[in-house]
Amino acid sequence: MSADPREPIAEIGFFGPIIEQAIDGVVVIDGCNNVVLFNAAAERLWGMDRSDILGRNVRLLVPEHARKDHDRQIDHNRLGGNDRLVGSTVEVPIDRPNGTRAWGALSLSRTRIGETIYYAAFVKDVTEEVRRREELYLLSLVANETDQAVQITGRDKRIVYANRAFVDLFGYSRDELIGQLPAQLLNGRHTNLQSLTSLDNLSRGLRTDMMEFIAYHKDGREIWVSATVNPVLDAAGEVCNAVCVMSNITETRQIQALQQRVLEAVAREEELETVASLVCREVEAIAPGTICSILMVDREKRLRPLASPSLPAHYSEALDGMPVGPSVGSCGTAAWRGEPVVVEDIETDPLWAPYKELPLPIGLKACWSSPIKLKDGRVAGTFAFYYREKCGPTAWHERLVEACIHLCALAIERHEAKAHIARLAYFDTLTGLPNRSQLGQAIDQRIAEAQREPSSEIALLFLDLDGFKDVNDTLGHSAGDALLVEIGRRLTAQVRPGDIVSRLGGDEFVIVLGNCDSDQAAQVAERVLKALAVPVDVDGMGLSASGSIGISLYPSDSRDREELLKHADTAMYEAKNAGRGAFRFYSPGMNEQVHERLVMVGALKESLDAGHLQLHYQPQILGETGRLLGVEALARWHHPQFGQVPPSRFIALAEECGLIEAIGEWALCEACRQMAEWRAQGIAVRTVSVNLSPLHFRNSRLPAIVAAALEASGLPPEALTLEITEGVMMDRCEATLATVEAVAGLGVRLSLDDFGTGYSSLSSISTLPIAEIKLDQSFVRDLQSDKNARAVASAVIRIGQSLGLTVVAEGVETEPQRRFLQGLRCHAMQGYLFSPALAPKDLVSWLQRQDPGQAATEVAAVA
Repeated sequence: MSADPREPIAEIGFFGPIIEQAIDGVVVIDGCNNVVLFNAAAERLWGMDRSDILGRNVRLLVPEHARKDHDRQIDHNRLGGNDRLVGSTVEVPIDRPNGTRAWGALSLSRTRIGETIYYAAFVKDVTEEVRRREELYLLSLVANETDQAVQITGRDKRIVYANRAFVDLFGYSRDELIGQLPAQLLNGRHTNLQSLTSLDNLSRGLRTDMMEFIAYHKDGREIWVSATVNPVLDAAGEVCNAVCVMSNITETRQIQALQQRVLEAVAREEELETVASLVCREVEAIAPGTICSILMVDREKRLRPLASPSLPAHYSEALDGMPVGPSVGSCGTAAWRGEPVVVEDIETDPLWAPYKELPLPIGLKACWSSPIKLKDGRVAGTFAFYYREKCGPTAWHERLVEACIHLCALAIERHEAKAHIARLAYFDTLTGLPNRSQLGQAIDQRIAEAQREPSSEIALLFLDLDGFKDVNDTLGHSAGDALLVEIGRRLTAQVRPGDIVSRLGGDEFVIVLGNCDSDQAAQVAERVLKALAVPVDVDGMGLSASGSIGISLYPSDSRDREELLKHADTAMYEAKNAGRGAFRFYSPGMNEQVHERLVMVGALKESLDAGHLQLHYQPQILGETGRLLGVEALARWHHPQFGQVPPSRFIALAEECGLIEAIGEWALCEACRQMAEWRAQGIAVRTVSVNLSPLHFRNSRLPAIVAAALEASGLPPEALTLEITEGVMMDRCEATLATVEAVAGLGVRLSLDDFGTGYSSLSSISTLPIAEIKLDQSFVRDLQSDKNARAVASAVIRIGQSLGLTVVAEGVETEPQRRFLQGLRCHAMQGYLFSPALAPKDLVSWLQRQDPGQAATEVAAVA
């Protein structure tokens, strides 16, 4: 043995160069387990220099976890004289100093030299082989354990490998698969042969291909598969194998087919019940063992059977009308909660306790119900699976139900949209009454019936509410809508079941009375007018309604539907002109009056556009001094054909035809212009009052309109007073009140016109920017003869005084009226006792006659 353990032993010195050049690592240890030889290949394999190894214990080359018992194992083998490793090859891990691991195939030999036993280890580097083997093992795990079916074909197109999923999918053993042609193995009655041919031919191509086709299980069942085939090339670039990965898409295809058939039924506009039954039958066919039920939930939250083709009729009848709730079986509870409810044992579940005698006798033991929700979140129905075993839904059932509830929701929404469109086409959306289109069909039907019975008559009653526009303008459209709904209900209550009540739009209604003569029509009209006269409660306020009714008769007035409607409309206007709250039968002479009204509407629009309307000004006199307070601007219309048209007529006409806002804006601008002109001429009038319609205060542009009129004329805002009705002050609309505040913010005075005749409240007067109230002339007129009128006048004046408001009494025509008001210290008065409304030049003359010095005094006061 060599004296220096770091030197090779002498006995192998002759072979040293050979060992040094060996491609495998060689490690020799002596009797003390110290390394005495460590060749270059070993240095490369362990990544260590021999100078760090020679003379040291071989444990240094062993992975750390095995070092503890390494010496003991070697000594045991030496003493025993045998070693199971000698003469065999094992793979051992080699941990390098740089932290990497290599693998070596170790062959061990033992030799005795003198008294010493030496061990020589020959270690081949098999790191790359181990890595490839591990990779192949992992790949085999992936291939064999994946849920996708994998087959590999060879050059001859025959199967050389099939994984477990392939075996499970098609039912063949591996032995039955190996060597088979896929096209022959998977082919069946409905298989697309072109797809299978492509599957085979891919082994000759260089591309990846994807396809879907029907394949067949060993027992003959159809299986829809999606296949992806990849060619594998050898070193020469030739296809040596083809790898085919298949997914079972049978369930997806079944759902797609279900969706397609249901959507086609919906597109054909099949009835909802038909579509729902189709869903149930299709689902039961592809999910054997289930029984389907679809229920609707109505507006009263009650269950209504829609489709359950496999359930007995008495079962569905028992569910009809059942209210949903927190413990109403699976369906009623699912509808109540808005979430799925699974009951795996109907017999013991408390949700079914009151109802289990329905399903149990017919063999239904479990039920899973899911709510059908529409886009707005409303639960419109339920979709349920019943089972004959105590169980819950499978993953396949969950997929089916998810698809079905969406289909059902779509069908219900389409059904409701169709019904809504029908309602829009034939029924009024507010009142639910037949609309103009439905009315026309109803009249035609009644005429056709009457033609078969020559003695039969038909009556058309055309009703227009009196003053309804004021309700909308003062109390808002919500109040107007509530009133219209109640009017529709009352009209329906006054006619027979076979008669028709229709709303044409706005505040116009038509009643069609079949087999009805003039006397009977008059009786119905009287009943309708009495029913309308009963106050309607709207938001705690009692509103009285009245109407004007025109009546036309078939066949005496016409045999044509449109003419009958036109004649009834004409008679209605005659009733309105007669004082309202009345009815009139059509007569031919009425057409002339209608024509005249249409001509007047055109003439009024013409006059407004041409500037032919005029403003006259009525003085307002201070009660204590008799001096001029201001003037009220009043519109006047003189027409070449109609002459002087009274304001009561053309203002009402303007409201009816939609010109009132334009006239109000014209009056505002003209009054401001005239005031500025008077002031420029040295004629002083302190203020001018202009009446505006409630519609103006619903227009958010009013403050800008008023500001523009003041700017254009140069008139200071305090010289302008705008008169508004009590209804505007009672309007709860925030936008209207904001407009009132904005106008007052300009510095313009606001006057409350006709106080005491409408819906005033003291809270509105005290909280809103009112500077003046006007005592209505109806109270002033009766001051001498009616103590109630005197009491109201006294109360109004005191209210104004206590709130610091100017009170102007309208319609003062007699000296006793003036003295009474003066005694109450009424601030101002106007009326024929002082002066009618005067043209601008006549007002100037009136001022000069009253007090020639007043003009100069007023000018100085204004300045």
